[in-house]
Amino acid sequence: MSKYPFPKIDLHLHLDGSMLPETAWELAHEQGVELPAEDLEGFRRFIVVSADCRSVNEYLKRFDMPLALMQDKDSIKRVTRELVCLLAEQGLSYAEIRFAPQLHLRKGLSQRDAVEAVLEGRREGLSEHPEIGIGIILCTMCVGTEEVNKKENLETVEIAPEYLGKGVVAIDLAGAEGIVPLRNFSYVFDRARELHVPFTCHAGDSQDAETVRDAMDFGAKRIGHGHHVFEDKELCRRAIRENVTFEICPTSNIQCQSRESYETHPAKAMLDMGMRVTINTDNMILSDIDLDKEYAHCLNEMGFTMEDLIKCARNSVEAAFIPEEERQRLLALFK
Repeated sequence: MSKYPFPKIDLHLHLDGSMLPETAWELAHEQGVELPAEDLEGFRRFIVVSADCRSVNEYLKRFDMPLALMQDKDSIKRVTRELVCLLAEQGLSYAEIRFAPQLHLRKGLSQRDAVEAVLEGRREGLSEHPEIGIGIILCTMCVGTEEVNKKENLETVEIAPEYLGKGVVAIDLAGAEGIVPLRNFSYVFDRARELHVPFTCHAGDSQDAETVRDAMDFGAKRIGHGHHVFEDKELCRRAIRENVTFEICPTSNIQCQSRESYETHPAKAMLDMGMRVTINTDNMILSDIDLDKEYAHCLNEMGFTMEDLIKCARNSVEAAFIPEEERQRLLALFK
């Protein structure tokens, strides 16, 4: 049970970064995938020790192992179900789990197969824990220039409408920042708008505020990370005017060294300025983090008050990709 007097919401959580170590260990042995440790405890230590990286792009390399283990329906379904159950056991009221269907095709699955496996895992998890709400976000990817995987990205956008209302709630653009300008991926969001698919967009994490401007120009009302927007106060004011919500993931930002420390992170200053800040985990297992730990960092090192955390949680509810009836139900949980 949570010690925090408000509903806990996580809007920015990657499936492949949140696989239980025990599951990774078991699947690796079943599938013949080599792990960087001789036993489970050594593997746990490896995850924690390797959490701090020199950059976002180095951090992304750590997804190679969990992705290698999630190339069949049963594994994808299992990892999803276990994450839903874990979030419920941690006392979350709602979470949005994101993953990239195009990264699960190495053994012959289609993107639809991957989406349906995640949705089946979601259904199984919710049958065990009906007290939590779970939305699925489909990620398109930046893996090089905008043309490298344009076909795969557009396929993700095209299939999203088939699953809206069935567990899928939105799309995203994730991956490496700074290879090419973010604006080069406008085709993803142009097509999403045509198909009436809601979206968020990673921006302003390892790169500067200009990427946040690009995401806002796409029409994004939610930005994944986005903390470098604070270096452009006029853009901050635009974000306030346009009611843009920022999915802040403090520990991930520190580990990727896109921010030097919790103390120098601008999230509190953004909130005080009137920006819509939310607090999220990004990758629970790879970062050895959960929402309670994130909240503790906010209170103990980042200058937040409990009232600030309540405001961030309300921002999360208001920005969540959920029906209005569900939004009002969650807002009613605030005391």
